[in-house]
Amino acid sequence: METVMKLASQKAVVIFSKSTCCMCHAIKRLFYEQGVSPMVYEIDEQPNGRETERALMRLGCSPTVPAVFIGGKFVGSANNILTLHLDGSLKKMLKDAGALWL
Repeated sequence: METVMKLASQKAVVIFSKSTCCMCHAIKRLFYEQGVSPMVYEIDEQPNGRETERALMRLGCSPTVPAVFIGGKFVGSANNILTLHLDGSLKKMLKDAGALWL
């Protein structure tokens, strides 16, 4: 779990993803379209991917991917991110974390 938190704090936006997950792809695309360049960890391509997935589960990520961290804090999965985007609060969070300049 310590490794996940360390990775999550390395950049303003960090996404734990799986390369074959369609919702992960959609969430990554949403951030790119907002002008954000997130750090993406494809856990199915990492040698310690299973360990990372178990750590995400212990943090309360269900499903485990996509797991989005903004400003080093766990924000949620696809449903949470889409809700924040639709109500307009995602952009403010991104600005506050230094991921967006406008």
